[in-house]
Amino acid sequence: MIGATLVALFLLCLVAGMPLAVGLGVASIAVLAMAGFDQLAVPTNIYAGIAKYPLLAIPMFILAGMIFERSGVAQRLVRFVTAIVGEWTGSLAVVAVLVSMLLGGISGSGPADAAAVAAVMLPSMIARGYPKGFSAGLIAAAGSTAIVIPPSVAFIVYSVMVPAATVPALFAAGLFPGMVAALCLLVPAIIISRRHGFGKGYKAERPPLGKSFVDAIWGLLAPVIILGGLRTGLFTPTEAAVVAVAYGVFVGMVIYRSIRFRDLFRLLVEAGELSAVVLMIIGIASVFAWAGNTLGIFDVAAKALVGMHSSEWLMLLSINLLLLVAGMFLDAVSIFLILLPLLVPIALAMGWDLVWFGVMMTINLAIGQFTPPMAISLMITSRIAGIGMEETFRWVIWLVLAMAGGLTAMIIFPQLALWLPGRLGYL
Repeated sequence: MIGATLVALFLLCLVAGMPLAVGLGVASIAVLAMAGFDQLAVPTNIYAGIAKYPLLAIPMFILAGMIFERSGVAQRLVRFVTAIVGEWTGSLAVVAVLVSMLLGGISGSGPADAAAVAAVMLPSMIARGYPKGFSAGLIAAAGSTAIVIPPSVAFIVYSVMVPAATVPALFAAGLFPGMVAALCLLVPAIIISRRHGFGKGYKAERPPLGKSFVDAIWGLLAPVIILGGLRTGLFTPTEAAVVAVAYGVFVGMVIYRSIRFRDLFRLLVEAGELSAVVLMIIGIASVFAWAGNTLGIFDVAAKALVGMHSSEWLMLLSINLLLLVAGMFLDAVSIFLILLPLLVPIALAMGWDLVWFGVMMTINLAIGQFTPPMAISLMITSRIAGIGMEETFRWVIWLVLAMAGGLTAMIIFPQLALWLPGRLGYL
């Protein structure tokens, strides 16, 4: 009864239009009061939820993503990739996917990645005859892979919730599946572009490869420094986020000189505001998770679900559908905090590797970020393109199917995710 009340109150708050953090808090406090718990458990668990060393990386990676976006790194990466790919029918669609994948190795955030690439690429794509709906949908889909390709804010939160899965193991496990998911998008992007003649006959001077590479080298070095430092043990994931910020400030203020002290202050304010929202959700969701665990709600639900599905594949299908639907409405961090207390016991009962399970969850949530009706990345790119989200629907369905193909490959072949962390000694 109490379990049903917790879920029902939370869903009722969302339907009523309350912010996610408020809905989680109202449901948790009400249920704890019904169960006779001291309300001091609420502030105690809020503090315990955010007072974790790995979470310090979240505001730093958010700030790093903003700095690289404003410093002109995205624009230089576009020129470099365009110099490699060239000008042909559908070439800019390929450039959009590849640049998003490269930026994903810096920002760790799907919406931030999509916003940066859309701001740079949409004008060029529209000028070459690519429909706004197709362009916005493709960039949103490609940008969503940033939460799978390391460094990933989603992986950091997952590691905090599931200590058995370390951040280095998750970062290593997400690299190949993230790249496969991004490259899967190239198939519908090229087919659709060629079928409709997007960019056909457009004549433009190809950027010189050497000069473009020199201009983009500082952006290309960022993921190498971050991931290389993690691999060599030079710094921890949290320290890597600080290094990313320092490197971004150096590139933006000293190398490119596109960021001034006044701009830096504004970036600090914006990153602080966004980080506050994320950490507030994490803190209050910790109360929600504690209430569910303490009252035994999640264990009972997990056992019931395991009893319903004798087949491992049916259970996997059910979990993937749940995550995909949830990803359409909520961001990855919120879904981890709400669903992991329920799903981790199921994964353990099924004998699944928790690192592999985290990658699978994250790819599902990446798909949800550009799947209508409430896709956050798609909402951002549509707004930048100046169109309604409905104009992207006819194109996005093919992109969803393509990335779902990449997810299926990772599920069928777990070593796609587990080989690299095993090779590096993280498992």
